Amino acid sequence: MASPHSSPALSPPAQRPTIRSTVAHAARGALIGLVELVPGVSGGTVALVLGIFDRLIASANHFISGITHLVFKGSRTGAARRFAPVEWALVVPLVAGMFLALAMLSGPLHSFVENQATIASALFFGMVAASLLVPISMVRQAGPATTAGTATGIAVVLLVAAAAFMLLGIPALQIQDPPWWALTLSGAIAVCALALPGLSGSFILLTFGMYEPTLEAVSTRDYGYLALFITGAILGLASFVRLLGYLLRVRRRAVLLVATGLILGSLRALWPWQQDATLLPPDNAWLWPLAACIAGACVVLLLWWRQSRPASVGSAH
Repeated sequence: MASPHSSPALSPPAQRPTIRSTVAHAARGALIGLVELVPGVSGGTVALVLGIFDRLIASANHFISGITHLVFKGSRTGAARRFAPVEWALVVPLVAGMFLALAMLSGPLHSFVENQATIASALFFGMVAASLLVPISMVRQAGPATTAGTATGIAVVLLVAAAAFMLLGIPALQIQDPPWWALTLSGAIAVCALALPGLSGSFILLTFGMYEPTLEAVSTRDYGYLALFITGAILGLASFVRLLGYLLRVRRRAVLLVATGLILGSLRALWPWQQDATLLPPDNAWLWPLAACIAGACVVLLLWWRQSRPASVGSAH
């Protein structure tokens, strides 16, 4: 059976879904949707921790290929062949859980982040910091590297982390009434960030002043706004995911190194003590944020340990 970290070029054999597996995938989707609402936390990073990132990218590639074949060539038979490798038993409940979390938890989570900003940031800081172990371990699994290759890899990680660190220091814009093209472009950028570990779609929206309007649209069910945003997301998904799938096949180690750097650099956005993108030292009330940070790290480490155990003994997904 394929490992959770196997190449996206290889699709695992189809398995009959069970109620337990369906609920588990829906819960994974809800977790990804939940963290996508938080600026600085990447849904792609969570997918890595849960061991389903490669499988999602592979399924998305097959799905996009099938849609493209159906629309431009009009061949249902050819499209069906391309749809066949899609892991529907994973994708359908995961997407359903993700959208359910977005619809139901956007309000409460936004309130928690606003009212308990320091605790929330510390919690997510610990989660993201612990998740660095995932791409690092995957880099090692991608193949042995020479001394020079290791030095180059470290340099890539540090350069990408430094670039992300500086970009995340840009003060956020504020847009009150975004035009239609800005909504579509925001959707495309956000879904690209969702697919790439370490890059937070919510933080990208926050930087360009689109986070508050989008969160409000989700909370108030503004279907006109959401339709334009989803259109952009579909366009971004169709273009970027195929590119990412290709790069994971031919330049897997490089992609994982970039992802590691992005995750490391994104920690700036989650530092609990900051004001207007300026980092501050911890204040006197540092004990509870520290506890929240440790709790977040323990959750991620527990998920990673639970996911890696079946992979090591060849259990089923």
